[in-house]
Amino acid sequence: MLLISYTGASILSLCLAYLIRYDFEIPADTLSILHLTISWLIPLKILIFSIMGQFSGFLAYYRLPDLYITGVASIASTFILFSVWFFTGGAGAPPRSVIFADLILSFFFIAGFRTTLRVVRERYFKNNHSELSKKVKRVAIIGAGDAGATVAADFINKRGLYMRPVLFLDDDLKKLGKRIHNIPIVGTIDQIEILKDRHAIDMLVIALPPSANRRIREVVEFATTNSLEVRIIPSFQELALGRLRASQVRPVDFEDLLGRMPVNLHSESINHLINDKTIVVTGAGGSIGSELCRQIIMRHPKRLVLIDQSEFHIFQIEQELIKAGCGILIIPIVADIKDLDRMRQIFTRYSPQIVFHAAAYKHVYIMERQSQEAIKNNSIATANLALLASELDIEEFVLISSDKAINPTNIMGASKRLAEIAIQSIQKKQGNKTKFMAVRFGNVLGSSGSVIPIFKQQIANGGPITVTHPDVTRYFMTIMEAARLVLQAATQVAGGDIFVLDMGNPIKIVDVARRLIELSGFKPDVDIEIVFTGLRPGEKLFEEIKSKDERNAETSPPSVFRFISDSPSWENSIASSIQVLEHSLSSSNNNDLKQIVKNLVPEYTPYLE
Repeated sequence: MLLISYTGASILSLCLAYLIRYDFEIPADTLSILHLTISWLIPLKILIFSIMGQFSGFLAYYRLPDLYITGVASIASTFILFSVWFFTGGAGAPPRSVIFADLILSFFFIAGFRTTLRVVRERYFKNNHSELSKKVKRVAIIGAGDAGATVAADFINKRGLYMRPVLFLDDDLKKLGKRIHNIPIVGTIDQIEILKDRHAIDMLVIALPPSANRRIREVVEFATTNSLEVRIIPSFQELALGRLRASQVRPVDFEDLLGRMPVNLHSESINHLINDKTIVVTGAGGSIGSELCRQIIMRHPKRLVLIDQSEFHIFQIEQELIKAGCGILIIPIVADIKDLDRMRQIFTRYSPQIVFHAAAYKHVYIMERQSQEAIKNNSIATANLALLASELDIEEFVLISSDKAINPTNIMGASKRLAEIAIQSIQKKQGNKTKFMAVRFGNVLGSSGSVIPIFKQQIANGGPITVTHPDVTRYFMTIMEAARLVLQAATQVAGGDIFVLDMGNPIKIVDVARRLIELSGFKPDVDIEIVFTGLRPGEKLFEEIKSKDERNAETSPPSVFRFISDSPSWENSIASSIQVLEHSLSSSNNNDLKQIVKNLVPEYTPYLE
């Protein structure tokens, strides 16, 4: 088929070139030259096309590399034809104008034929019959901005997605009546109910910025009520970072409904902080640590040292970062932060300027039953690591803490508060040159310690969803927000302070459960039951973002709070306080350990068994 097509296109182009040259009236004596030329030029062209692999591909698969080869083959045959003209003085050869016209015409005939076949195949005959039987979904795109336009273009070009954009909805009245990629902007978002039936819409795709939280909620609620599929584009941060394409739409998740604008980082100051420096991230294989690594590598450090006790997780993040490129030296190290000699060896060998300490145990319920491990890992190991940083004059040490450290009622929160007190005490130590700071997180969506993955698994299992108490509230933030907060905090001049993201108002956990059930296409208490199990040991009804001994300090950006602590520290007894903690580990009684911790953290209200 290809051989016949190329032969026909070559003959047609040569004849048309002669017709154009002689104003569509070819002289009789020239016809003999045309016939002669066809007899040897067409086989020559076919031979060249064959040598260059034009007949080895499939008929309807034709991409840019094939187009390039078609052009090269056409130029090669024209070069031979022109050589014949040159050596024969034009006798028995086509005129030069015919030669050049044939080059252009044969290229466009062949390329046009192959491209047409490809377009027809992709539009009408793209896969096998079973795939053709799939229903193409009629899509309404919510938001006629740049993101919406990108989604529409990708859907149009990628027929295999089986999504056909038929209209846009946007609240900007100036856009109404206009078209994007020939798709009309037919109305505002409020008109979705009327337009859904009129245009037989199967799916809604949300292409709105995070600031349009109210509108996103309304669209999701409408879709849920009307049994419509609803998808949303990846986060604007992920699009900006090039991690995902706009067409990679996904189901709406809880974090899409938080509605906070991304923290506006002072990118220049962060780039200056990270650029050409050796950075250490402990807990680099965890949720927060790995996102920190992704953010750090974009700022071109000299080298990035990844520390984690999980071989599998450290391998995963190392491979991801290598794939990201940037030419940064990445050093994966399997190590336990509790092994001070090993940590000293690593810090001495690589001489980091900045340490982001994300390694920690964070599951409240598990740690409440294993208090010794919480204190050993979260408190003592952190204090020893901070002392090592001070001893080696490392420039900065950033501790990842938790809002559970404020007036703690569980050992995990108390262990984090001990870590905060330790770094604040070392900050005040005479001769210290290291800048210490802590960053407190709320419930980080998508992290291994978040309630969200647990709820999703319970929904996938058909329920019930278990919530400890109907009045439990928590602050929520995304993993990306958490990582950005850490980087922003690291640029601050002062040391010894604590930073917290403005996470808005706390959210009831039961409301989170209901929303996730609805987003999964079910009805709360009808399809999926919600069961209240009672507060667990050490669990609080609500969390706080600062203690009574902490006062606000000015910071930038305003969405990040900075707290200065007036509470007593271990300034004159850091070593002895650590010794007290280490001695407490010898007790096999959880209650005795908790009492010792309470002596060091007076605001701690332990749950005694």
